[in-house]
Amino acid sequence: AHEQGIAILEKELAQLHLPDISGDSRVLQVGKVHYELSRLRLRDFHLPYSRITPISNVGLQVSISNAFAELDGDWRVKFLFVRDHGSFNLKVENVYIKIILRLGSDATGKPTISTSDCSARISKVRVLFSGKFGWLYNLFHRVIESRLRKNLERKVCDNVAKSVHNELQMYIQTLPVTARIDDKTGIDYALVAPPRATAQSLDADLKGEFYSLGHRSTAPFSPLPLAFPSDHNRMVYFGASSYFFNTAGIAYHKAGALVFEITEAMIPKETGFRLDTSVFSAFIPQLEEMYPNMPMKFRLSAPTAPFLTIGPGGISFQPIVDAQAYAILPNSSLAPLFLLSLVRNMSAVINVRSGRIVGSLDVG
Repeated sequence: AHEQGIAILEKELAQLHLPDISGDSRVLQVGKVHYELSRLRLRDFHLPYSRITPISNVGLQVSISNAFAELDGDWRVKFLFVRDHGSFNLKVENVYIKIILRLGSDATGKPTISTSDCSARISKVRVLFSGKFGWLYNLFHRVIESRLRKNLERKVCDNVAKSVHNELQMYIQTLPVTARIDDKTGIDYALVAPPRATAQSLDADLKGEFYSLGHRSTAPFSPLPLAFPSDHNRMVYFGASSYFFNTAGIAYHKAGALVFEITEAMIPKETGFRLDTSVFSAFIPQLEEMYPNMPMKFRLSAPTAPFLTIGPGGISFQPIVDAQAYAILPNSSLAPLFLLSLVRNMSAVINVRSGRIVGSLDVG
């Protein structure tokens, strides 16, 4: 962001349009002199040193130092009965620019950015005039340099504010705040509050809400607050609450995606287990009488969306699964046999080892 932003700003500043300058100055050797500077053309504007730092409760500060630029133009002079004209070259060095960017969010959850403050200071301006009476301009170059310095300082901040409003803000408004996950669900990651800046970090609260593409409704529970470490020893911290996972469960449940089938083809042959009615006839004798030695299929579905809880001890999960058993008849039609309602107690502990996320799962 830093590199791209500075590159854009450098390009914009190189297109500065400076107004013509005219005035009168009194030179001891020749008296009153009327001068005009016109067709001021900025050749380039270089920003070699810059940095971005967060400003508490405001946003970001962009600091640019030792910037330099070069421009040229035409001059015209009139004193007594003498008139002359020529060209000049201007070198601007040691330019310091400080920009304060205020961060916010709009009603749609997209970020907003505006210029809260801008100051530009130019410590060195050198003008070199050419022409028959170029020496005359050089006698009062300080007046010219002072006016050019003030014009440049004002124009730099004007252009910064225009670039932020017309380019940066317009670009930010094109950023999406939802994304399609698959053919059934999407995720909404709009801002739920303006980004918060501290002296060390920039925190952004995103919604992180899954939704069904076919039917979107409000989640029946509210997001939980997140707390991040206070040491800020890492470049980026990312946190997700149970709201993130549980809205995913609701979205996939509404989309009808939490339905799975188990057939004999899915069971490894080395297990020696056959999924047919003879296996279950020991528990349900009627199966052998009604559907002898017929292959079976189970359809697993969740009657309610699964709910996950995150606590100090880890993650706990109690999925409810309905397992409907079918006999596969010779004509490939299905005959319903029985329904099992299963409740599993599952817990997981997540850890990090050698830079990798690892965990252990306990299935009750």
